[in-house]
Amino acid sequence: MPNFAAAIKQEILRLARKEVKSETSATKQAVAQYRRDIANLKRQLRDQEKKISFLQAQEKKRLADTSQVEEPAESVRFSARSVRAQRERLGLSAADYARLVGVSSLTIYNWEHGKTRPRAEQLASLVALRGIGKREAQRRLELLES
Repeated sequence: MPNFAAAIKQEILRLARKEVKSETSATKQAVAQYRRDIANLKRQLRDQEKKISFLQAQEKKRLADTSQVEEPAESVRFSARSVRAQRERLGLSAADYARLVGVSSLTIYNWEHGKTRPRAEQLASLVALRGIGKREAQRRLELLES
């Protein structure tokens, strides 16, 4: 009798393992596919982040080059009203406009009220902003923030 009980027990274990294996094989295959997909997505994300950082660096270089290449500061006149009109045309606060120019918001206030005048490099920055529109100004602000 002990052989018969052991044989039945062995057969039950074998069948149970076979059933469990057949039920879990589909899940194992799905998990393996999900892991492959996740690894592929991580590679794509890493590549996209590299491209984005490269393009941001290129755009910062381009913006820096255009602000220095524009017009010579000696031939440009400064007007307090034009600074205010330019800022209002772009729809920017004094603080945002100051970040674009590279000065403080108090400096913009003083320029607009005629209390002070910009130095040559600041005047060059002002001249560089004359030809841009609202969208370009917002894009440059976003680049400065990041």
